Amino acid sequence: MAAPPGNPSMAQRIARVLPSLTRSHRQMADWVLAHPLQAATMPIDELAATVGVSVATANRFARALEFEGYAQFRAALVLGFETTLAPVEKLRSKLERSASVADVFASALADIQRNIEFTRQSLDRHSCEQAVEAILKAERIYIIGFGSSSWLGGLLQRSLDPYRDNVQLLATVESASFAAKMLSRARPADLVIAIAFPRYLADTVQLAQRAREAGVPVLVLTDRVTSPLAPIGSVALYAQTDSHYFANSEATVLALIEALASAVAHRVKGSVKAAARLAESVLPWLHRDDARAPDAAPAPRRRRRPTTSSKVQQ
Repeated sequence: MAAPPGNPSMAQRIARVLPSLTRSHRQMADWVLAHPLQAATMPIDELAATVGVSVATANRFARALEFEGYAQFRAALVLGFETTLAPVEKLRSKLERSASVADVFASALADIQRNIEFTRQSLDRHSCEQAVEAILKAERIYIIGFGSSSWLGGLLQRSLDPYRDNVQLLATVESASFAAKMLSRARPADLVIAIAFPRYLADTVQLAQRAREAGVPVLVLTDRVTSPLAPIGSVALYAQTDSHYFANSEATVLALIEALASAVAHRVKGSVKAAARLAESVLPWLHRDDARAPDAAPAPRRRRRPTTSSKVQQ
């Protein structure tokens, strides 16, 4: 757990005061050093109960480490895991406020709306053009993204597939090892599309870096310029993904992917023919209200009501 310059880490603080710690405080120190992430997420009563000490002892332990109190101690722990713990802290804050199910629905949809609008307003026209051109001129397209980004990568692959002949999703049951093997074949005429959002997975960052070092262009889909993927990309597209309940709101990324694929469809030659071929290929599997199974019995004919003239004739 790295500490900011001039600010000692938790391990350094504990080592400095270790000789003066009581047995209970040493017990707490051992547990915190062994489980720093868990300790960073716990309120004082939960940590005290887990370690088997009193709340007062936990407070004194924080002061022994030269913090004003437990709140400052936990804030210092959180500092080392900001990206990892941000969703946990946002969820904790949200759950402290009472809300109905309908309120949660409305709040989540409002968050998605704000994210998409912010993403729309922040679009860089030049980057959009570069992204589409990179996709259109690439001989092969490799999509990398793991964890939740693997699903987003699959949607991107599905959206580009009608318009590009060689789009490969590298997220498989073999995970990063398969991606590394496939990317070893990538050439400068190809394109790698890397997708990563908080919490950024190291596999995606490392594989994108290896591709860039091999001279392969990298199109990045991420959330901000401070993302570890951003400096690797030949071009980057950004989506705001703030969420109170999850690490990311993936709805915005999906909207950005659909926008990117729409721009490709608009620019690529023969897009109408490609769409027609796709429609024709899936037609046998589409449900149609006017379709009738071959062996279905014919619908019974409605009996015609006699007219006045026919009654007279009878």
